[in-house]
Amino acid sequence: MFRAIILAAGRGSRMKEHTKEKPKCLNILANDTLLKWQLKSLKEADIEKIIVVNGYKSDLINGDFETVTNKRWNETNMVASLFCIPSTKSSAIISYSDIVYKSEHVNSLKKSKGDIVITADLMWKKLWELRFENPLDDAETFQSEGNKLIHIGGKTSDISEIEAQYMGLLKLTELGWENMKEVYDSFPSDIKDKLDMTSMINHLLDRNIEVNIVFVNGGWCESDSYSDIEIYEKQMKIDKNWIHDWRK
Repeated sequence: MFRAIILAAGRGSRMKEHTKEKPKCLNILANDTLLKWQLKSLKEADIEKIIVVNGYKSDLINGDFETVTNKRWNETNMVASLFCIPSTKSSAIISYSDIVYKSEHVNSLKKSKGDIVITADLMWKKLWELRFENPLDDAETFQSEGNKLIHIGGKTSDISEIEAQYMGLLKLTELGWENMKEVYDSFPSDIKDKLDMTSMINHLLDRNIEVNIVFVNGGWCESDSYSDIEIYEKQMKIDKNWIHDWRK
């Protein structure tokens, strides 16, 4: 049995005025909110139990799902939001709140072997070239051996150090959750508060905890800024076979 957890506590400051009145996940892309696209993909993948971790303007995040509030949303990062939820006896699909993705990617995670498994896009460069004048300004290092992650999250000027890009979608089994929580709890409070998911993953690797990968070829988008949304809207109009279209 799987549950899903959507991490939607932060404001999303890079959206600027577009999150002044609402959380980031309630911005519209392709005629629906980011959150509704996530819920749709998760339910198409037969995940019925969905928890949304809210925080900023939490009263606006409601629907056919459970909510847990990170009351310290403006002081903490994504991993702290995740562990606002007590562990249960089930595996979990964890999703950032600013991404949209095919249900097939969720199904691939569900079927994957390993206690901690992340999704990574091999076609990342096509998406980053749309979003940035120089993709290397934002892309992070990603190195693997087979389906095992070796390193993630560094800055580089060498594109050969970027095999793929992490999507912000991952799986934790009960054991994977326990392993991540144990590492998280080993840090002092100030470090715990600042931990983003990529840094957390690197800490796992540093402690020889295996992180596996499901590689995908497009079929997802990240809306980190409002310009991302504008770019995707334009791209969908001019390219009916756009490889990163998550709706197909």
